[in-house]
Amino acid sequence: MFATVLLMSPPAVASPEPTAHPTLERMRETVMRASALSSRWEGPQTGPAAQAGKRIAVICEDLRNGGVLGVARGVEEAAQVVAWEVRLFVAHGTPRGRRQAIDAALAMDPDGVILIGSDARSLDARLAAFSRRNIPVVGWHVGATAGVRASEHVAINVSTDPLEVARITAMAAIVSSPEPLGVVIFTDPSFNIAMRKADAMAGLIRDCQGCTLLAVRPIPISSSAQTMAKETRELLARYGASWTHALAINDIYFDYATPELTKAGRDVQLFSAGDGSSGAFLRIQAGTFQRGTVAEPLNLQGWQLVDELNRLLSGEPISGYVPPFQLVTPENVDAGPQLFFDPDNGYRQAYRRIWQR
Repeated sequence: MFATVLLMSPPAVASPEPTAHPTLERMRETVMRASALSSRWEGPQTGPAAQAGKRIAVICEDLRNGGVLGVARGVEEAAQVVAWEVRLFVAHGTPRGRRQAIDAALAMDPDGVILIGSDARSLDARLAAFSRRNIPVVGWHVGATAGVRASEHVAINVSTDPLEVARITAMAAIVSSPEPLGVVIFTDPSFNIAMRKADAMAGLIRDCQGCTLLAVRPIPISSSAQTMAKETRELLARYGASWTHALAINDIYFDYATPELTKAGRDVQLFSAGDGSSGAFLRIQAGTFQRGTVAEPLNLQGWQLVDELNRLLSGEPISGYVPPFQLVTPENVDAGPQLFFDPDNGYRQAYRRIWQR
């Protein structure tokens, strides 16, 4: 099990690469493909045997984020298979917490580091201390591009394609209703990738005939519990019935928005570009507000982080695997027995074969 150590200016929005605006029919086809279940393993087939007995520091941005928590649990599960000792350091989504978590992890003098959910480039100066000691670092959702080096000191960003996730989310909302859409987008200004995802969603909404982008609300995930109720009331008062849909870069915003929507008797339709939380699954199952979430294979990604770090500890290059995501909707939410996306593609067996465990 984990030994847990609890520790205590918005960037500009960067536009994604320009793409031709898809037709409504093409959007429907894309949404259908994203909703389909796949049982084929397309990850690595070979790699080094497990380097047992390693001591690993896991630095988590904020365990209130269901994506971070799900990946951390996957790391724990895989670490038990390869016989690693894992210690968890939690930053609670604050600059001070990040500094303290990194310093505590460095004091542990680990064999390797897994960074979950923090922006790698903004932490490069502090992460350099690990590089000076030849301690490899891998990360989850720590950069803008999946499967490649996230920064000078983080060897890989394990993630689905974040901009494709954002586009799928916007497309799912657009094809969900024949009526005009009035859209509000929620994003976290603390992270460049969150702002890029919001910008990708906003671009599709702006280009959509019959859609109106009402507002983009920058709200840090770490303060969503304190601010979303007030934000939701203000949006309802300002836009009234014109507000029909909400998009967000994470399901957590909707955890705190839905009570206010219930009080107001408003059926605003909710779509999230990550990460497929249990709360999102429950809302979709119940048909209450949320109509879609782009779920990441969080447990699989935890296993991948262990595999990528094991490759570096063995002196081998990363695999660079980019795992699949799943658009979860009322039509497929009951396809699996669990309240999260855990693909039935044999990833545990595949990694065990690679690790010879």
